[in-house]
Amino acid sequence: MSDPLLMRYMQPLLAGRRAECFELVGRAIDAGSPAEQLLCNVIWPAMGQIDRLFREDVINHAAQNMAARINRTVADQLQRHLPKRDPNGKRIVIACADDVNEEAGAQTVADLFQADGWEVYFLGIGVPHDEVLEIIGKLRPNILLLFGTRPDAVPDTRRLVEWVREVNTCPSMNIIVSGGVFNRADGLWQEVGADVFASTATDLLRTANRLGPRVASARRVGVVKKRNRRRKPNDTTETIAIPKEPVAAMS
Repeated sequence: MSDPLLMRYMQPLLAGRRAECFELVGRAIDAGSPAEQLLCNVIWPAMGQIDRLFREDVINHAAQNMAARINRTVADQLQRHLPKRDPNGKRIVIACADDVNEEAGAQTVADLFQADGWEVYFLGIGVPHDEVLEIIGKLRPNILLLFGTRPDAVPDTRRLVEWVREVNTCPSMNIIVSGGVFNRADGLWQEVGADVFASTATDLLRTANRLGPRVASARRVGVVKKRNRRRKPNDTTETIAIPKEPVAAMS
């Protein structure tokens, strides 16, 4: 079942009402809701809904951009409330699709990993493959996370994975994919050559924390159920019914 706050948050989010969104989340923090819970149960699924509604032509570019940027600002505000765990000695590099909503999702993941004790390098959008390889060679991370790939960018993602493995500057590094088309197409993560797939922020953290060094002869699967190669014809994102009545103004 969807988080009740998510249900209340979606309407002002899609309408671009920044102050109302900030107030809702601020009141939740003041009432004792953990920041990690708000990121995983409200902000993360809201990003999924924005993506689904835009792909289905329910909202336009303006609504998508406003909602994505509100989400990103709220995530920035929540980041300072995350409990900070001791450094765990692990390092992650995060790259993402060239999309404002996907970059917001990738930033949320970066914040969660950093709070969990990881050393995080968030590349964001538009980084050429050769520069990604340069960063990997320099930092030798435990994980490369490719987040939010669009359908038309799948071949490009596959080429990057193949290139990383061919150059082999960090053979023990695991490659995880999440978000975007990977959350909608069964087995696609295997087709592009990734080691692991995880569909949610919570799954990403759990999976990353239990992974050891990559074993080249065998790919492993994260906490999510192993998927077959058949792609689902329909989107599996849970649909949230947006209330038609406006949210009452906060006093």
